[in-house]
Amino acid sequence: MRFDVVTLFPELFSAHLTQGVTRRAFGGDAMDVRLWPLRDFTEDAYRRVDDRPYGGGPGMVMLVEPLLRALATIRADRNPASGAQSEALPVVHFTPTGRRIDQAVVREFATGEGAVLVCGRYEGIDQRFIDRCVTHELSLGDFVLSGGELPALALLDAVARLQEGVLRPASHRQDSFADHPELPGGADGLLEGPHYSRPESLAVAGQQLDVPAVLLSGHHIEIARWRRERSLEITARRRPDLLERARAAGRLSAADEKFLAHLGQSGAGPGL
Repeated sequence: MRFDVVTLFPELFSAHLTQGVTRRAFGGDAMDVRLWPLRDFTEDAYRRVDDRPYGGGPGMVMLVEPLLRALATIRADRNPASGAQSEALPVVHFTPTGRRIDQAVVREFATGEGAVLVCGRYEGIDQRFIDRCVTHELSLGDFVLSGGELPALALLDAVARLQEGVLRPASHRQDSFADHPELPGGADGLLEGPHYSRPESLAVAGQQLDVPAVLLSGHHIEIARWRRERSLEITARRRPDLLERARAAGRLSAADEKFLAHLGQSGAGPGL
């Protein structure tokens, strides 16, 4: 199997891939890991990979265009003879809004053909790349890291341990792990909503991908309300347990509850 890693810091992977028992997988035929420095796919003199978020707010957002170029190059490199780009290839984004990595997730990847692992940094990745290209969103747990490199390493390590010849079969069969650790859900117990940055409008394969108009309005109250509602919506859909925890702690306002009631009536929020 082959894993392609898109990262700003490929040097973080070098030592791990050559050390420890899992080097048997990385150094042999079991797992081919290839590193793709994201700055190699920029087209400006400053090799810029991020910019300020539309709508204001702290941090920077990773730009969509270098990520699209990197992914297109990887797909072509995987199929040099035919020139096909293997649209079915799993593309993984590591994010707190994703599915918690557990042994079931690890087994899925350990028996597959590999994937592209996208290591985000800063405040996040432009949502348009996520919407169009990402097939799997995964989380290491309910805590914040500086980037996606550590979750990518964790997934690679866990998958490597399951490859034939790396460990004795009984070793990983007897592993113990927590399927659902009880950890805090973040600043207020809710998941964060999507982010967008430049360009304002983007055409990809005949599809027009635009930044939501409210983020371009300059109306800070409306922007704040839109972000709060997106946060409530994604939490209701993906982690309703965090929503109930926030409700029990008194962190939901009357406006929050009104929006959630509408969400439940529309069928958009399972379990509400």
